Amino acid sequence: MKPSSFIIFKNRKFFGSWMKAIILAAGYATRLHPLTENKAKPLLEVKGKPIIEYLVEKMEHCSEIDEIYVVTNEKFYEDFCAWQKRRKYKRRIHIINDKTKENGTRLGAIGDIDFVIQEQHVYDDFLVVAGDNLFSFALSDFIAFYKKYEATIVALYDTKDKKRIAGRFGCIQLDKINRVIGFEEKPEQPKTTLAATACYLFPQEDLHFIREALEEKHFDRSGDLIKFIAEKKPVYGYQFSGYWFDVGTHEEYALVNKSSTKL
Repeated sequence: MKPSSFIIFKNRKFFGSWMKAIILAAGYATRLHPLTENKAKPLLEVKGKPIIEYLVEKMEHCSEIDEIYVVTNEKFYEDFCAWQKRRKYKRRIHIINDKTKENGTRLGAIGDIDFVIQEQHVYDDFLVVAGDNLFSFALSDFIAFYKKYEATIVALYDTKDKKRIAGRFGCIQLDKINRVIGFEEKPEQPKTTLAATACYLFPQEDLHFIREALEEKHFDRSGDLIKFIAEKKPVYGYQFSGYWFDVGTHEEYALVNKSSTKL
């Protein structure tokens, strides 16, 4: 058994179960310029409140989560620190600077997850959420689903319409026990109505796949990581309906602000 594997096993067996949360906020959101030229996308306001606050508030309702890591870049690091000072939350929040300074040097989603794990030396179960996602399900329900499988989990939004996925989102196929059996990145002809959202749960035992994915495949999209892990061991999908906004374009940003949906 590798030393790192022993440490993970020891933590789970003797010291109880912890769960950390990572909010991915290190992108440069070029598609949303000029809104995001001088403001990080998670700090954009939706209905009078920064997107990131909706996510943190959901995390505050999960007793399993004891710490939150917000990973950002050099350009917006001070802005997130200022945001943190203005808000008081029960959970301890760490603002992590991945040291990149422009879009061309970004680490990508997988790189930033790995950066937090390596820099902070944290090897607990991890909830990972993109900082531009707004969704209806309670994270406590997502975690309850995870506990049934103790495996990597991805949240899937049932769009009810394949046209909403075509060319825009990753598409997931599940079997009868919710196991991921197929993944396509932005297919023109989706096979299902299930869109992969940027919300994941990784057990301690699967964290090594993150580094392996970076070293072997050199990709940076979180959806590719799910496919990478699913080829090696079971990964499961948590389906939800309700609402989901992926605030990546001007159109989506306008839509969520105009929506009558209560976030």
